[in-house]
Amino acid sequence: MSAGGVPGADNAHAHALPPVDLHSAMATTGGDVDLRHHGDADTAPGLVDFAVNVRPGTPPSWLAQRIAASVGDLAAYPDPGPARRAVAHRHGRSADEVLLTAGAAEAFVLLARVLRPRRAVVVHPQFTEPEAALRAAGHEVDRAILPPDFTLDPDAVPPEADLVMVGNPTNPTSVLHPAATLAELARPGRVLVVDEAFADCVPGEPESLCTRDDLPGLVVVRSLTKTWGLAGLRAGYLLAPPDLVRLLADAQPLWSVSTPALVATVACSSPPALAEADAWARGLAEHRADLARRLDEIGVAVTPGASASFLLVRVPHAERLRAALLEQKIAVRRGDTFPGLGADWLRVAVRDTENNARLVRALAELL
Repeated sequence: MSAGGVPGADNAHAHALPPVDLHSAMATTGGDVDLRHHGDADTAPGLVDFAVNVRPGTPPSWLAQRIAASVGDLAAYPDPGPARRAVAHRHGRSADEVLLTAGAAEAFVLLARVLRPRRAVVVHPQFTEPEAALRAAGHEVDRAILPPDFTLDPDAVPPEADLVMVGNPTNPTSVLHPAATLAELARPGRVLVVDEAFADCVPGEPESLCTRDDLPGLVVVRSLTKTWGLAGLRAGYLLAPPDLVRLLADAQPLWSVSTPALVATVACSSPPALAEADAWARGLAEHRADLARRLDEIGVAVTPGASASFLLVRVPHAERLRAALLEQKIAVRRGDTFPGLGADWLRVAVRDTENNARLVRALAELL
């Protein structure tokens, strides 16, 4: 059923939350994995952090200063207008195609609450919050599991699916799917949600769909968390057709995005900030290639085609290896909480040359 031209949305229910279903709420475990386990649970103070994939040394001082200055405006209610216009200008869209959110996670929750899919499909392995949000809202979820090397095959998605969620580049695989392949998943009567939280890890963002307003039902979710180190601020947004943006905004709590987060969104959408992010992405590519090469030399299997700020690796007895690394004060992300992966997978963030070398030395000794 659709409302206002939005596939999968029911306007009669868009303003009301679904009834509480304890079975559905508990199903955020996904039956076989804990969908609510994230990298911050795998690290702790005092550890060299390869578990959380936020850019080190952030936020930069210029951004921190702007956020700090916004504290003087906290007596006034947040005004999202300037941030919406800044995001729209960045991506060549209109402001009514932008919804600002408290991080990408809120976007997934809003979509799960507003949409009424008959068949929701999440392409895995990927970030688990989209499926967790759907299950918590009472939806049944089918999984399209991509085998290694995790290349996206549009035929893996059932044609009758009217809600499809996929990441690009995908967490935890770091695989970047071609924009043309993703576009094949869009069709009338379907909402296609593309999570681009790590798109700015790719110089020039060549496979981003942010500028595509011609694909039916396309929703692109973005986050400022990773590149700018704003996990604690909760800043993100989505791009979607105006009628769907209106439905999602109606379901969103008033003033859910704070003034500091709005200030950060404007700042990070500016040309100087985009140039800084692109320069970082180019340096990241060099560090990532070097780390992948070093890991390969010691016999660690690295998922090919990595494009984000982390690598997905496969090693025997990965959980025991992770525990041994913790004894050496090194934290990596377990992989078995991602649907489609198992106990022999780990996700490793890309750091600077010195820390990357420390990780490789530790792994070489343990292996």
